[in-house]
Amino acid sequence: MDKANLRKISDYEWEVPKDGDMNVPVRIFASKSLLGDMDEKVREQAANVACLPGIQKASLAMPDAHWGYGFPIGGVGAFDPDEGGVICMGGIGFDISCGVRMMKTGLYRDDVRPRVENLIQTLFKTVPAGLGSKGKVRLGIEGIDEVLRGGARWAVEQGYGRDEDLRFIEERGVVEGADPANVSVKAKQRQFREVGTLGSGNHYLEIQYVDEIYDEKAAKALGLEKESVVVAIHCGSRALGHQIGTDYLKELYVASKKYNIPIKDRELVCAPINSPEGKKYFSAVMAGINCALANRQVIAHLVREGFKKVFPGADIEMLYDISHNTCKVEEHVIDGEKRTLYVHRKGSTRAFGPGRKELPREYRDMGQPVLIGGTMGTYSFILAGTETGLEKTFGSACHGAGRAMSRKKAKKTWYGERVLKELSRRGIVVKAHSYAGVAEEAPGAYKDVSEVVDTVHNAGLAKKVVRVRPMAVVKG
Repeated sequence: MDKANLRKISDYEWEVPKDGDMNVPVRIFASKSLLGDMDEKVREQAANVACLPGIQKASLAMPDAHWGYGFPIGGVGAFDPDEGGVICMGGIGFDISCGVRMMKTGLYRDDVRPRVENLIQTLFKTVPAGLGSKGKVRLGIEGIDEVLRGGARWAVEQGYGRDEDLRFIEERGVVEGADPANVSVKAKQRQFREVGTLGSGNHYLEIQYVDEIYDEKAAKALGLEKESVVVAIHCGSRALGHQIGTDYLKELYVASKKYNIPIKDRELVCAPINSPEGKKYFSAVMAGINCALANRQVIAHLVREGFKKVFPGADIEMLYDISHNTCKVEEHVIDGEKRTLYVHRKGSTRAFGPGRKELPREYRDMGQPVLIGGTMGTYSFILAGTETGLEKTFGSACHGAGRAMSRKKAKKTWYGERVLKELSRRGIVVKAHSYAGVAEEAPGAYKDVSEVVDTVHNAGLAKKVVRVRPMAVVKG
């Protein structure tokens, strides 16, 4: 990224000053090298977001930011409905509520390593994955409506998991305000067989172990020790979420014209939060979030079943589940005043600091667990939210490493079979449904996740707690 017109605030925070039609400045959180490698489109898209009505404080970009649809991926925007704030499809994305769930196994690396190939093969057979994958849960319109209203709570009531799981999921597993009537029949039909499926692209199921602890007290609160084995599930609302996005692009385009909203990019079509169109879209997004939470809950149940086939005594417990493609109604303090805002996080993870009532009591003193996925050849991280993050970014952090190249370029650069062989040579077992999918997700196609996380840590947005390494991976 060209540093012209960028004002340095610190080694890890940069500002594009408010100019022209911008209502607020742009704030980019990045190290000098990450900023240098960042696509110029990030600044352009973040500046376009800064022009939207009702946006508060700044249009934000995280260190994993790259070009996206409307908002940059890694973008954050908070809007006040009382100041004409809008809800914007580009600030949520097509994969509504894509997120990460992490579970503790009670096992250690030396327990799992001798049986890791058997374990990942069992999970590969147990958890449906891949493009268009179908699951064991078969639903009709009425059943899907129950999912969209009930989220992970619906899944637990159907026998997929435990009541205790819900305490460790954002919003206790179900968000309010979902209206299945505002989700199209086509979107629902696409989800009839996809509840409990992993999907494809950058979605994964990973067996990981803790290889570095940065904060002993926080790690203890999470129930983690060196060499502890955990399971990470990364997926979202599948075809239903994508269809909601597709459907509402047209409706929000009409709304943008109707309300004379000055958008700089047609991908930023939106509606005033308090308008009939805005309320309708928001209720559909809430339904999509509940779909994703239910999906990850069913997958977690399948993971437990798979583990018990290989480790009969294993007790798989929830650590946390948090999404990174959402719009949430949250209270934040601006200029000493508590305000109710609609916080859009596109490829950005909620990262609330200590004391927030939304957190389970076990984590309230340490701050919210922030689950950061890396690549299947490097690391992932668990961080904890901070007060500084609440002040600077509405309690938001990065969501992963961030792509360094497009999927199309990655497929031209790597062969999936060779990537698998290289990972195997390094002791990482990967079971995949597609060589092309492996090439798209080659570790070299991503930024250095360690540098991304160090930037978040050094900027004070969230603090490092533990680093985990992959042992085995299921890819779509």
